[in-house]
Amino acid sequence: MWEVVASARVVKNPSAHAALKPWAERVRRRLADVDWRLLSDLVPVPTISIVGFVCPPPSTSVPDLEVELATMVAMAPLVQEGLDIWDGPRTEAIQALHADPAGGLERLAGEIRDYWEAAIAPYWPRIRALLEGDVLYRARLLAEGGLRRMLSDLDAAVTWEEGTLRLPKAVCEGVRPLGGLGLLLVPSVFTWPRVFSITTPPWQPTIRYPPRGVATLWEHRESDPPQALAAVLGRTRARLLASLDQPASTRDLATRLDLSEPGANQHLTALRRAGLATAHRTGRYVLYARTAVAETLLAGDATSHGHPRAGAPHLLPD
Repeated sequence: MWEVVASARVVKNPSAHAALKPWAERVRRRLADVDWRLLSDLVPVPTISIVGFVCPPPSTSVPDLEVELATMVAMAPLVQEGLDIWDGPRTEAIQALHADPAGGLERLAGEIRDYWEAAIAPYWPRIRALLEGDVLYRARLLAEGGLRRMLSDLDAAVTWEEGTLRLPKAVCEGVRPLGGLGLLLVPSVFTWPRVFSITTPPWQPTIRYPPRGVATLWEHRESDPPQALAAVLGRTRARLLASLDQPASTRDLATRLDLSEPGANQHLTALRRAGLATAHRTGRYVLYARTAVAETLLAGDATSHGHPRAGAPHLLPD
């Protein structure tokens, strides 16, 4: 849900989001036939704040759009109060939502479904892989260096000192003790380049931040596999290993390298058994990542023979 809401900002003002502009230029054609006026009104640009019931924090580690839409529709009792204190526009569609919260949220849910199918769904496998890969990366930082190590790498504007997390806030200043609620970290492609936070009750304290690799999300530069490594592993397995610069699923890798999914899975299984790749399940998906041994092998070959030659970028399909 948040990716839908945050991406609406990009569609409405692509010039302010250089790294996301290739995506915006593609999807604006698809959205020409989609009615998303209410969603657009609820996400004004420039975006100072977004009313809470539109995109509450996810309740699971692997969010599902339909579950989140059902949660939003159930928030009809919060709509009028939320809109009364919101500093956004009072358009005709917003006024209709205020007058009939239940009916308005059903309309909004329909708009979000249509927007999702046109603008997000074609790119979701790659977006999801980037987001879930960042979650694995954060977990590794937490294991290696604790909370300070993980948070210090989150964003230049976020600081952690003496038990206090400081976040940039455009419209208010204040302190909120977590009081045992915990802090939810949500990587978000369309948040880039900002950090968004939720600090006001009754919502779960949340930070939405851009993951690593957003700038390269819309294209893939395939590198020639290291020759020495290819001689040992075979060219296909060396290509797979070189492509795991970010964690990826079998389907994503098969699509990138023009392999069948069973064939890609067979090679990935062999790499995992050799200690060159790891597999992590996130919900229904399994993401593969390179191990430290694989990183050393790739880095050693680049040092000895020069960096791999990058080919032409392959943009995601229209």
